[in-house]
Amino acid sequence: MLMPKRVKYRRVHRGRMTGKALRGNTVTYGEYGLQACEPGWITSNQIEAARIAMTRYCKRFGKVWIKIFPDKPVTARPAETRMGKGKGNVEYWVAVVKPQRVMFELAGVDEATAREALRLASHKLPIKCKFVKKEEGEQ
Repeated sequence: MLMPKRVKYRRVHRGRMTGKALRGNTVTYGEYGLQACEPGWITSNQIEAARIAMTRYCKRFGKVWIKIFPDKPVTARPAETRMGKGKGNVEYWVAVVKPQRVMFELAGVDEATAREALRLASHKLPIKCKFVKKEEGEQ
């Protein structure tokens, strides 16, 4: 599972997910990408499940890039605990994803294989996604 190696302040506010992604919204490394269509939190477990789904379908041919990293801690209080006593402990880590963010990229396979691999990966994620290709003008 992905998570930061070292963190100074572990408990953060929830924040807001308004607007579109300003950066990371184009296919840069690979030939094909999986782009988010709506905002959401994606946990490290979901990122790992999507990665495994892609690499299994491609039979370990091609190369996969993960362009999101879960650096936001999500805390939770134990069940049946009284109110107060501060913020809970960190339960898991999430990546904040805004619309138009390219989350995964794939190269070294044909388009039909890439389309199916990214479709399988999208089923592991809690948000709507779409398949995108690298534009011709980009290098």
